[in-house]
Amino acid sequence: MQSISHPLESFFQQAVRNSYEGKLGLHDPDVTGYVARLLCEFCESDNLYKVRDEMGRPIEELDEMLQAADPIHGTAPSFDAERALRKHIGDYALFVAGMYPEATGSNRRMRRHYPSLSELIHAGKESYYIVSQFNLFEYEQEAPLFARLSDGFERCILGLTLVREELEQRKSLMLPPSVN
Repeated sequence: MQSISHPLESFFQQAVRNSYEGKLGLHDPDVTGYVARLLCEFCESDNLYKVRDEMGRPIEELDEMLQAADPIHGTAPSFDAERALRKHIGDYALFVAGMYPEATGSNRRMRRHYPSLSELIHAGKESYYIVSQFNLFEYEQEAPLFARLSDGFERCILGLTLVREELEQRKSLMLPPSVN
């Protein structure tokens, strides 16, 4: 049975492939496909903050997400839950660092703290590394992908930055000229 894909998946596949393969020379179809699906997932803003606290409210702070992922001192009820949370943290860090670099740094008006680029890189690399260590049973096949995402995290961020630039160029080409 073929899974139903997101309506924007082929568009994002092409944009990611253009940047990752065409501009960075990163020829890894698994990474390209994963990043394209990540863009589709985060098209819905609720998916960006799907980590929830005990009251069911979305957790928006990176530090709080990391704390929630801890199966011993945090709120993750199992190691499988830790893996899912760490996967999300890696995805979140990659997406924010690559697609919204202006969201890094402190800004007290919107939230207490926006993570710095170095905090996002550290959390993303570490989280994908932890996910890659779940390499048995049902996770065995995808563990190497997360190891590559961890190892090449900065390059993946650069690739997403290039995707963003390409999307901004396409947007300006599609908009009608302004009338003054």
